[in-house]
Amino acid sequence: MSELHTPLTQWHQAHGAKMAPFAGWLMPIQYEGILAEHKHTREHVSLFDICHMGEFRIQNPGADEALARAVSHNLATLAPGRCRYGFLLNAAGGVLDDCIIYRFGPDDFMIVVNAACAANDFAALRERLPESVSLRDISDATAKIDLQGPESVAVLEDALGENFHGLPYFAFRKTTFNGAPLLASRTGYTGELGFELYCPANKAETLWETLLADSRVKPAGLGARDTLRLEAGLPLYGHELDEKHSPAEAGMGRMLTSGADYVGKAGALAERENLVPLRIEGRRAARNGDAVVLPNGTEAGVVTSGSFAPSLECVIALAWVKAAHAGEENFIVRAARSDLPARRTTVPFYKNGTARNKL
Repeated sequence: MSELHTPLTQWHQAHGAKMAPFAGWLMPIQYEGILAEHKHTREHVSLFDICHMGEFRIQNPGADEALARAVSHNLATLAPGRCRYGFLLNAAGGVLDDCIIYRFGPDDFMIVVNAACAANDFAALRERLPESVSLRDISDATAKIDLQGPESVAVLEDALGENFHGLPYFAFRKTTFNGAPLLASRTGYTGELGFELYCPANKAETLWETLLADSRVKPAGLGARDTLRLEAGLPLYGHELDEKHSPAEAGMGRMLTSGADYVGKAGALAERENLVPLRIEGRRAARNGDAVVLPNGTEAGVVTSGSFAPSLECVIALAWVKAAHAGEENFIVRAARSDLPARRTTVPFYKNGTARNKL
């Protein structure tokens, strides 16, 4: 089966991006290099093609109450113009997907889901929502471009001729670009100040090139996006989140504040394992699937994500560790060619991110 293409695939190929399949899509992995793109995002601003993500629109009377029973998000405290991160759970409390819900009105929402999970997510939501509630997959018609980095607000203001100062973290604004609707959301996946921009798919390339016309902006691929999100301690579905683990095990029990009787609520706080952040000195990285043991050789868990951290000049990793051992300070990661001493640390690994800065 051939990979799907975003509205920007041809642009990436024409501009020398290294392309590779990701979640069924042909995506740019890097342009000038992961380290350079990572550094530019931390210091200036980068542009990411995230058009592979899925978007669903949920509307009609009763949508609020029905959606609150389908997902873990606390919709009772979600105001129009705000968005919230949370989970679509299975009956046992395992994570089917992590997603962001946008509220446009009392019974009007958009939910943004991971590309690899989109089809199953849509089916699960359709099963959980009554037929009177409209659920539409608007993914093909919607482009998503992420502008990320400490200079992103200045770039966006110059490109759109609007003032975005004062827009809070996890808030959004509807505006227009080139005669078409544009939703600017103050969210992202890098740990830096940034905006996720949603526009019609046929406007994606124009918006992309308009933003890149600013000398402060460079394109970046999914390689840098992954090192940035890992330094920020943000989970990747299929690695730190999956159907076998609860949100609480992933360290996100604090987000489970909904009073609704949503699917999976009883098991969402179960903890058999814990997600543990690890620091490893040097440059030899731990990888997904590497075994984690205690210094005495006792099996403790497995690495979910690991990478050299460009901002920290060491290796960092996240690992599922049995609850009985999760409080230990020292571990050994059994990498492909050597045992790597690892020490428990805290997330975010990189603590100077600008994501939450007041504008």
